[in-house]
Amino acid sequence: MSVKYMSAQEAVKLIKSGHYVYVQGSTSVPEVLMQAMADRGNELRGVTVYTGFAVTKGMAPICKPEYKDSFLVDSFFVNNSVRKWIGEGYGSMTPRFLGEVPQLFRDGTWPIDVALMNCSMPNEDGYVSFGVSGDVATSAVECARIIIAQLNPHMPFSYGDPVIHVSKLDAAVLVDEPLVEVPTATPTEKELKIGGYIAELIPDGATLQIGVGGIPNAVVQALSNHKHLGLHTEAMTDGVLPLLESGVIDNSQKRIEPGKSIASLALGSRRLYDFMDYNKDIIFRDVAWTNDPFIIAQNPKVMSINSCLEIDLTGQVCADSIGTRIFSSVGGQHDFVYGSSRSEGGISFLAMLATTNKGLNKIKPVLTEGAGVVTTRFQTNYVVTEYGAVDLRGKNLAERARLMISVAAPEFREELDRAAAERFGYSYLRLK
Repeated sequence: MSVKYMSAQEAVKLIKSGHYVYVQGSTSVPEVLMQAMADRGNELRGVTVYTGFAVTKGMAPICKPEYKDSFLVDSFFVNNSVRKWIGEGYGSMTPRFLGEVPQLFRDGTWPIDVALMNCSMPNEDGYVSFGVSGDVATSAVECARIIIAQLNPHMPFSYGDPVIHVSKLDAAVLVDEPLVEVPTATPTEKELKIGGYIAELIPDGATLQIGVGGIPNAVVQALSNHKHLGLHTEAMTDGVLPLLESGVIDNSQKRIEPGKSIASLALGSRRLYDFMDYNKDIIFRDVAWTNDPFIIAQNPKVMSINSCLEIDLTGQVCADSIGTRIFSSVGGQHDFVYGSSRSEGGISFLAMLATTNKGLNKIKPVLTEGAGVVTTRFQTNYVVTEYGAVDLRGKNLAERARLMISVAAPEFREELDRAAAERFGYSYLRLK
């Protein structure tokens, strides 16, 4: 069917002062619409802008001091476009598991007037897809009174929840703009060691949830000789392409959507987006569904692989902040850690390099003051660094401290040993 297009400037006139506006995330931020909305900054006041997990070309155009009363940024995942703005105190962040953000829209906790979207071109039946971003976009579009969309030939058409008929759009803007690409992180030698440790513990027939970055890519590289793996993940990246193309991931042993690779969003290169386009073997779902621990747990041998920023001797994991400074958010880490713990044969891995780029220790006697606990010590399973993999499941505090020290950088082990002895006393000393 034919679509009546208008300019971005005309489309954003539907946004009024006091409105609540959701901006689509992943690598599909509708940047033309964002710029057009920002250009109205001098006439708009009190527009709340919800942002989430996203990778953009640069700082959001609404994040300017002169617009501080025009656009009130409220992010449920601090992304690169708003991180500096929030860090300076102009915007704020609402803590929430990503899988539970849709509920905020659906139960009215977060009112939503407008959804700004970046969609595929219509198929022969007049449906457009949200492409690389089903995640929170599905619920936002469901609940918004006004839907404004860029229709973009660069956006792949993905099947599943993120699909809407063009007749439901209140405004459509034709935009020919390539998606942001996230290059595949090339694992370092240390990251390859971590990947090898994890891959050794992953059985054939496992269902994978893989995070983003060098360490998850190192794990994927080490899985090339596995068989009958499945994919049920929050974020799909280029790293899984070789496993999909070779048939290592065939989804044959999953109980939830067998035969299909499941994701909520995608972050990658044009190669990934082209692979996704009209691929019926890949299903994108609402993040409330993909990240539901009770759905995750129905698959056998769920292997949850995520990164973190620091861990203390008892297994408390920080993955969202550097001290008091919010760096990102929890994403789906908690959901998949819990879901894997309920899965038959499931394992969760929390992986990181033992030190920062500046050589600072990331295994701490106690977490840095102000650091957020994303995965509690009651949930932590395997912790993996370049020095090995240790299983904290069923271990008491003294035993955990001993194991954590064994995967710390050698130059910090004596210091950690003294801290553990002082904290845990004889229960720790008798383990020597």
